Amino acid sequence: MGLQQFEERLERLVEGTLAKPFRSNLQPVEIGRRLTREMDLHRRVGVRGLIAPNAFVVTLSPADVDRFSSFIDALSRELSDAAREHAKVEGYLFVGPVEVEIFEGSKLKAGRFTVEAEVREDADGGFLAELVLTDGRRVQIGAEPLVIGRLPECGVVLADSNVSRRHAELRRDGDSVVLTDLGSTNGTRVNGAPIRERVLSSGDEVSVGSTKLIFEMT
Repeated sequence: MGLQQFEERLERLVEGTLAKPFRSNLQPVEIGRRLTREMDLHRRVGVRGLIAPNAFVVTLSPADVDRFSSFIDALSRELSDAAREHAKVEGYLFVGPVEVEIFEGSKLKAGRFTVEAEVREDADGGFLAELVLTDGRRVQIGAEPLVIGRLPECGVVLADSNVSRRHAELRRDGDSVVLTDLGSTNGTRVNGAPIRERVLSSGDEVSVGSTKLIFEMT
C-alpha cells in the first residue's frame, strides 16, 4: 500500500513536461522499491521487536540527478514517507529519524543507482517519537521536554490564537511519552477527549486550540 501511494504521488509530481522522460528510463518508484527491499534485508531483532534501517543513501547517475533536479528534495521526502509506510505494514521499528540523502555517482550510467541502508540510532536511544505538524513536518521528541505554544522559545510554535503561550508539553517517561496540559485557556485534547495528562499511543491525534497534530512512535 505504501509504495502504491508513493507511486501515485510521484506521478502527480512529475506530470506534464517532466512525465515523458520517465517512460523509458529510471522511474522514481524503482528507487522506492529498492529502498524497502533494503529495509527487509537489513532488519534485525531488537528488544522491542524488528528494527529496520532508518538512514539511507541513494546514489544516482549524473544524468538522472539532472533529470530529477527540479524535485530532488520532494523525492527525498517521498522516499522517507515510503519507508515509514513500509515499516507500518511490516511492523518494523525505528531507533532514529528516517533520513534519505541523494547523491551523484560519477561512474554510474543512466538508469543505474545504488541504495545503502543502515540502522542509525538517535542520541536519545531507545525509541523514536515524533510529532507530525499540519504541514507534514516532523518534530522529534528527545530527552528534553517539548513545549507546544505561541511563544517563540517553544519547541513547536503555532500561530493559532486559540493556543496559549505555553499550551502543552510532551516528555519521555521510560518507554512512553506523556502529554501534559500546562493550564491552557482552551485545553488540550487527545482523540477528541479533554486531558490534563496522558500517556500517548502511536497514531493519537493531539488537539491544541484549533490545531491538530499527530503523535507517532516506533
